[in-house]
Amino acid sequence: MADVNFSKVIQNISLIHTRASPRDKLWIQRLKEEYQALIKYVEINKANDSDWFRIESNADGTKWHGTCWFIHNFQRYEFKLQFEIPVTYPMTAVELEIPELDGKTAKMYRGGKVCLTTHFNPLWIKSNGKFGIAHILALGLSPWLAVEIPEMVDKGLIKAKNC
Repeated sequence: MADVNFSKVIQNISLIHTRASPRDKLWIQRLKEEYQALIKYVEINKANDSDWFRIESNADGTKWHGTCWFIHNFQRYEFKLQFEIPVTYPMTAVELEIPELDGKTAKMYRGGKVCLTTHFNPLWIKSNGKFGIAHILALGLSPWLAVEIPEMVDKGLIKAKNC
């Protein structure tokens, strides 16, 4: 099942062809491709009634912020999401941060950084710079939320946002 979902995501989200970091002259081209992939991913999510995040960047595309949410037992759990593009990007994945969950799960580093090293980072490395922000959200953060949020709810560590 996981392989089928992985294949669907890879097929539907455009790979990024420009290999550039924020320090490179081609960064603007890379950023355009990142936005195109994100727009496509959002369209896919909306078409499948699985909209689960909103993000935006600063003017140069190096700092991102927004919200992500997860529905569990008909309750919405919403969190602030932020990350910066490292200077070694795209060879190094971004570190997604959900500061309000800091210390609530073992699968997180100090400062609310989501632990993706075991499951997602090998995929990122294999992509050889062709994965982007949409891929880390789809293949990294989404599965992390699906596993961690129900566990934190069951332990009473987080409460649903009132709608």
